[in-house]
Amino acid sequence: MGPVVRRPVAWVTALVLLAEAIGVALLNWFLGVVVDRQDMSLAGLDSDTMAVSSKIGGLVFGLYFVACAVSALLVGVRDRAPGLVGRVLLISAAVVHALLGAFTVGLVGWGAFVFMMVVLGLIVFTLLAYDRREAGPVDAAPPGGGGDGEGLRREDGAAQGGTVDLGKGAGDGRHGDGGTAVVPPPAPSAS
Repeated sequence: MGPVVRRPVAWVTALVLLAEAIGVALLNWFLGVVVDRQDMSLAGLDSDTMAVSSKIGGLVFGLYFVACAVSALLVGVRDRAPGLVGRVLLISAAVVHALLGAFTVGLVGWGAFVFMMVVLGLIVFTLLAYDRREAGPVDAAPPGGGGDGEGLRREDGAAQGGTVDLGKGAGDGRHGDGGTAVVPPPAPSAS
């Protein structure tokens, strides 16, 4: 999949996760303020404890979603797969959105479920659009240094750089592709 599609999706994923971070932090802060002003108590818990816990939880989840957004943004800017920490953050965000989507159907409704599934799809697409085995700009040249697959020859005929000059024989099944010989398997015998 080309960078024409995957980079904008990574950027959109970062923007959505950033908006979600702000929304989660503000919602929990608002709930903490409401609990604090109403002097509510739940099963004998102190209202101040509940208010502070709600605010701290909102900040923690907000920072978590900001970290996920930064990871998705770096994927879009660099146009390559995320590192280990970024990958773990995005996978955990995908799991969180799948679970929240399952819970929001009954609590909030189908609109919230659809939103959670769209965000889940964006995160999964961002993760899967970048193959970790793709050769980056540094890894593009083969280790032999020649890059043409024929190897480098010294004047005495010995190969340099760890590659072998296999020539370009017609029909012998051996072509130089970075120094490895490709030999077809033996034909099965009909007995």
